Amino acid sequence: MTQLKRLQSFATASVLALLLGACASSGDTATGTPNEVQEIQAQLLGDMPLPAASKIIGSDSLIIGRGDNWVGRVVLSGVQTPMDIYAFFQSEYPRAGWTTVSAVKSKTSILVFTKGDRTSTIELTEGSFAGPKTIITITASPKNANVVAPSKK
Repeated sequence: MTQLKRLQSFATASVLALLLGACASSGDTATGTPNEVQEIQAQLLGDMPLPAASKIIGSDSLIIGRGDNWVGRVVLSGVQTPMDIYAFFQSEYPRAGWTTVSAVKSKTSILVFTKGDRTSTIELTEGSFAGPKTIITITASPKNANVVAPSKK
């Protein structure tokens, strides 16, 4: 009887491990060496420095265009803490020619930068227990895009 219980426990643990492994790998992250991943991200996002080892989460991102003129939203997984990534953006974006417009440091931190005719908003949130330490969301758009307010009917 104890052998049957051990076999049941082993089977249950194996199934749970497989399910957990399936949840952890979404299949949409970039593959290749760290340098190859960084090069592809640089081609897509142009002059926007990214924290080391951060990777684009393709299923949550919408990138239109490439290089220094892309627009849309890119979501990245970060391996550093939100505080470290906040400090990275505060120091590295100005070095790349971006001007800080606004910076709010809290549970969900938000930084807003401009460069030329572009605006970049960066949102940092703490990751999940089993996932990345930080979720980084970068939204890029033209600075003075014609925004039409909805008409009242």
